[in-house]
Amino acid sequence: MKNNVLGIEFGSTRIKAVLINERAEVLASGSHEWENKLENGYWTYSLDAVWTGIQDAYSKLCKDYNEPIYNLDGIGISAMMHGYLAFDKNDNLLTVVIFILFLLNFVIQTF
Repeated sequence: MKNNVLGIEFGSTRIKAVLINERAEVLASGSHEWENKLENGYWTYSLDAVWTGIQDAYSKLCKDYNEPIYNLDGIGISAMMHGYLAFDKNDNLLTVVIFILFLLNFVIQTF
C-alpha cells in the first residue's frame, strides 16, 4: 500500500472511516451509526459508544478493503465542531461530547 491515508470523522449521527489513495480516490469505507443521549441535562456520547463506534467503522472499512492494512502514510481525524473531551488529573471525563485528541491512543494501539 502506497500513499494511502485513513480519515475518521465523528459526526453527530454516524462515525465514518475512509481509506483514500494519493489521487483522493476512495479505496474503502465503513461507518457506524450512533445517537447522543441526554445525561444530567447535557447531550452527550459515552466513551464506550466512542470506542465501539470507531472499532465498528474501522472493521467495516477493513472488510471493504479486503486485504490487510499494514501501513498508512497519514491519518486525518475530524469531529463535530461543538464537542471535545477534557479530563481531570485522575483521567475522569469533565465534558460531555467529543473531541478527537484521545484517539492518539487508538492510533498507537491499532497501528
